[in-house]
Parts: sequence; C-alpha cells; structure tokens
Amino acid sequence: MESTTNAVLSVRCVAFSQGGHIPRQYSCEGENINPPLIISDFPEGTRSLAIIMEDPDAPGGTFDHWLVWNIPPNEPVAENSVPGISGRNSFGNTGYGGPCPPSGQHRYFFRVFALDGDLDLLAGADKKALHAAMQGHVLASGELMGYYKKSGEPANS
Repeated sequence: MESTTNAVLSVRCVAFSQGGHIPRQYSCEGENINPPLIISDFPEGTRSLAIIMEDPDAPGGTFDHWLVWNIPPNEPVAENSVPGISGRNSFGNTGYGGPCPPSGQHRYFFRVFALDGDLDLLAGADKKALHAAMQGHVLASGELMGYYKKSGEPANS
C-alpha cells in the first residue's frame, strides 16, 4: 500500500527494537497479546491509523496476524489492547494472533498507515478489503520488524 507522499511514520516498541527478537509473551507460546506500539511523526491531516502485522516467511505465503483500523493517532497502542476495529487474520479470528512459526525463525512486520479519515469498513474484514478501503487515503506509512522462533528450535533453523 503506497502512501500519497513520501512521509514516513516512526514505529517503535518498548518491548523489542527494530530487527530484534519479539518477546515470548507476544507469541502463541506466551500470552498471545499484542505488544505496545509507539507511533509518531504523523503528517498533517492524519485522522486515523491502520496496522497490518504479517509474516512474509510463512510456508504458504504471507500470513496475516493482526488487522486493525480506525485507531486514534493521538495515543500509543497499549499492550493487550483493541485500539480500533479488528479484521480477520489468517488464523480465521478477529484481533491479534501472535507469532507462531511452524519451524525456524520468521520475520514479523508491524506496518502502520496514517490515514486522512476513518475507514468505512466493518469488523472482520480481510486484508484485501482493508487495502481497498485504504486506497487513496494513506498519508504516510512506517514499519517495525521483529523476529520470532519457537522455544526449543535449533539455533540454525
């Protein structure tokens, strides 16, 4: 999803750094709760945010872990929260589904989009519908990437 400008959002997390290891509590092996996100550097005109968390290393293609939109831009995304309207992830559920790679280490991208308004999209929509609804409304985007590997996996997997 391209932004209409070259503006870049800052996306940070106090629980892990860019390119760092996502703590177990945010995975299927832990509490399976979303990590806290701090999003800043919004362009003028930002009215809401959308987040897509995805795993591009999944064996069957990109796996969607979290879709959420109509997030107010003026406050951080709290840990274990429902900051907006939730879409259907690849697990078939609405809400957050933490990292749960079948084998090896996978990359997980938290992609955040600054939008010029709220989206007219019902809860439970999939990523295709979310992308369609965001078309022409993205002012800026940014991402945070972390790694996760299940406990007990060999170091070289």
